[in-house]
Amino acid sequence: MKKTDAVRNKILSPESLAIRLDLWRKANKKIVFTNGCFDILHLGHVDYLSKAADLGDVLILGLNTDASVSRIKGPERPINDEISRSYIIASLQFVDAVVLFDEPTPYNLINEVQPDILVKGKDYKAEDVVGFDIVTAKGGKVETIDLVEGYSTTSIIQKILRTEK
Repeated sequence: MKKTDAVRNKILSPESLAIRLDLWRKANKKIVFTNGCFDILHLGHVDYLSKAADLGDVLILGLNTDASVSRIKGPERPINDEISRSYIIASLQFVDAVVLFDEPTPYNLINEVQPDILVKGKDYKAEDVVGFDIVTAKGGKVETIDLVEGYSTTSIIQKILRTEK
């Protein structure tokens, strides 16, 4: 299999995700879930995702659609479209699956995935993370991960705009 095919095979529809989840569960894999926009991939993202992956056997990433990113971040975003963002995230060796979601939050996707571990950055309190109730009700854990200071997509965009003037 070509490496590009291997990357594309990690970008899953909800139906494909259900099949993979079944296989991973039968293999007793610990499933980790996180989500976000991941508009311009940077060191902070890579650090966060690699640490999330270390918490289990399988890392599933819920990726906001373009429309969802625009609703959250404003009409100028995303910078990179959902196809590009999906492919870039799926190319990371420690990400096992990427699934797009269009809702305001990944609550429904988390309910479908039923992860063993739900992960967000330390800028959230565990009990405030969307899906906390789903994961803890089944005996799972919500983990928060330290973020690398000084890295954000917004600050990168601002820096680019300053240098264009």
